[in-house]
Amino acid sequence: MMNDWLTAREACERLGIRAQTLYAYVSRGRIGAGPSPGEPHRSLYRAADVLALENRKRRGRKAAQVAADAIAWGEPVLQSSITTIAGGRLYYRGRDAVRLANTETLESVARLLRGGHGAALKRSLRGPPPTGQTMRARAFTALAAKAGIDPPARGRAPLALAVEAATLLDVLTDAVCGVTAGGAVHERLGHAWGCGPAGCDLIRRALVLLADHELNASTFAARVAASTGASLSACALAGLATLSGPLHGGAGARVKALSEEASRSGAAAAIEARLAQGAALPGFGHPLYPEGDPRAAALLTVLRPSADLEALRLAGSGATGTPANVDFALAAMADGLALPADAPFALFAVARCAGWIAHALEQLQTGELIRPRARYVGADPED
Repeated sequence: MMNDWLTAREACERLGIRAQTLYAYVSRGRIGAGPSPGEPHRSLYRAADVLALENRKRRGRKAAQVAADAIAWGEPVLQSSITTIAGGRLYYRGRDAVRLANTETLESVARLLRGGHGAALKRSLRGPPPTGQTMRARAFTALAAKAGIDPPARGRAPLALAVEAATLLDVLTDAVCGVTAGGAVHERLGHAWGCGPAGCDLIRRALVLLADHELNASTFAARVAASTGASLSACALAGLATLSGPLHGGAGARVKALSEEASRSGAAAAIEARLAQGAALPGFGHPLYPEGDPRAAALLTVLRPSADLEALRLAGSGATGTPANVDFALAAMADGLALPADAPFALFAVARCAGWIAHALEQLQTGELIRPRARYVGADPED
């Protein structure tokens, strides 16, 4: 097993780089890292990843290949001043997201992400939310209804867009709660789900931690929509559609399914069965946080998972060599507060809407259309 891993010094010597560059490769998901057996505070680095990088550096890469590699956890593909992940921490415009979660609300963080400060803007009047059996259905219906009537964002005054951004967050919250109401977003969600003050505060923390996460799939979709000049509601709808996939915002449902398997057969047996099938273990590890997801750590320090979920956390971390991520923390939170089954997705959607809007506004300011090229690999064109 030790032949599969290298120390930091060995990896740096193989690649001819400094330790800082090695850590950058790890943060971008290009080199896997894990704790050293018997030395949990010391990291080892996956030899296969180091070898792949060494071969790539030796043979060089064409521009087309560099661009292709950037799509999947690769090099940055556009400039942004909103969010960055550095040194295993998450920062919103230079502010540590974990520290912000101690004191701030989603509304204040949304203003920060948009580049605004000071008092909240007055929202536009809004009617009752759409009817629907699930929070997800109402969220899609609400955003689609606005996207169908809202004017394009391109060319509009910044103040008008700021008011629309604040209103849009309220519209989505109303849809999730199933009622139009005033007050802070976390309190509205908590009251709709029957939470007391402690539960509402935990929801507040989660919303702040989930508000943005750099150029994830749903945020990129929102920026693509914004680059065409689409309305802010259309950009948020594009983000919500992308978030709904099981590899993104649907990860919470996968963690819940794993926890249900663990409650029936035991944590170790459930994990062993998943790994034996070659299936990924949801709720553990994150390519951008090789030393552990700080969002998960922040939530798990203020909530105590049930005995079953704690057993699953320990067994999963032991089997994968990676700590629990924010998807696991959200599942533990939903379980502890007895939230509805789809609450983790709803929390993600409401929180991340703040980030989608901020990125849409930033993209609009560039005036550029996002239009990558495809590298054709199909049949030869006809004469």
